[in-house]
Amino acid sequence: MNELLKRHSFTATFLVLFLGSVFYFTGGNEDIQQLNGFTMGTSYRIQIVDMPQDTAAEALAADIGELLSQLDTEIFSTYANNSELSRFNRHGVNVPFIASAEMIEVLLMAQEISALSGGAFDVTVGPLVNLWGFGPDLAVFETVPTQSQIDAARSLVGFQFLRISPANQEIRKTRDVYVDLSAIAKGYAVDRLAKHLDQLGVDNYFLEIGGELKIKGSKPGGEGWVPAIEAPVDTASQVYQIFYSRGDNMAVAGSGDYRNYFEDEGQRYSHEIDPRNGRPITHRLAAAYVIDDSAARADALATTYMILGPEAAQALAARQGQAVYFIYKSDGDGFEDYVSAEFSRYIESDLQ
Repeated sequence: MNELLKRHSFTATFLVLFLGSVFYFTGGNEDIQQLNGFTMGTSYRIQIVDMPQDTAAEALAADIGELLSQLDTEIFSTYANNSELSRFNRHGVNVPFIASAEMIEVLLMAQEISALSGGAFDVTVGPLVNLWGFGPDLAVFETVPTQSQIDAARSLVGFQFLRISPANQEIRKTRDVYVDLSAIAKGYAVDRLAKHLDQLGVDNYFLEIGGELKIKGSKPGGEGWVPAIEAPVDTASQVYQIFYSRGDNMAVAGSGDYRNYFEDEGQRYSHEIDPRNGRPITHRLAAAYVIDDSAARADALATTYMILGPEAAQALAARQGQAVYFIYKSDGDGFEDYVSAEFSRYIESDLQ
């Protein structure tokens, strides 16, 4: 095998953008309370404008840490041996498993997006991700997988093998599949964090977990928040485009293939694996950004659009009336972009 170039992150999804790491403020931010920490193999940052007067920052930070720890190590982590998801992955085939409300909610949304996308989004894709060397063990393999190896891994992949019964609070698998929720769980954690702040009466905040965002209200002075879209280049982080929240409440997530990949004999292999054929994507779509009411849904859809590719992604987004920003590789070394009408209203600063 020729020289192998491989780049990895903690998961196959959050590394692909630093959407929450570049912010623009037109004035001082001394009136913003900032809380920072780590969860789900990445970092989180919380910016609150109107801290509740009866809530101490230290107490709020402790509550947030407890909430995120529960969602991560107790429920959704594939690294924590005793998490709910890890226990389900070890659970027997066709044996009902009592699941938490959080697990059922996330799996139902994942199944909905799997069906919507014709299987492009699939939380059981783990065997294929591992086969191509992008799994959690970061294994370095000697050769590109053979078709027979791909076929064998694909036999263990399929969202249709999961059965979810909200009425009985049960889930089960009809085949020995392995579930990985990394493409939706961070977004769900953002949603839960936002719900917690909403219940405290916070009206203006900017939340970010590993690049997945939830924005509510405005910055001090009534100006909208201004996130940045990262250029899809494998170099130091660069701003490609900024947009303006205009004071709207929104969730934002993105996905791309420009940092996590390997090259072999001149061929580039992306970490974005299409579960429908078992192979890395090869199309021109370099990054996909989504605005939605739900960060979990935006998280999953961003991955979905990356798997689908330019034409199918545009068609699905149009059918859904989705606010999307797609960045394509041009025929040369540059990029082109597609901005849906629903997203374009946030690009112009005079509309904020």
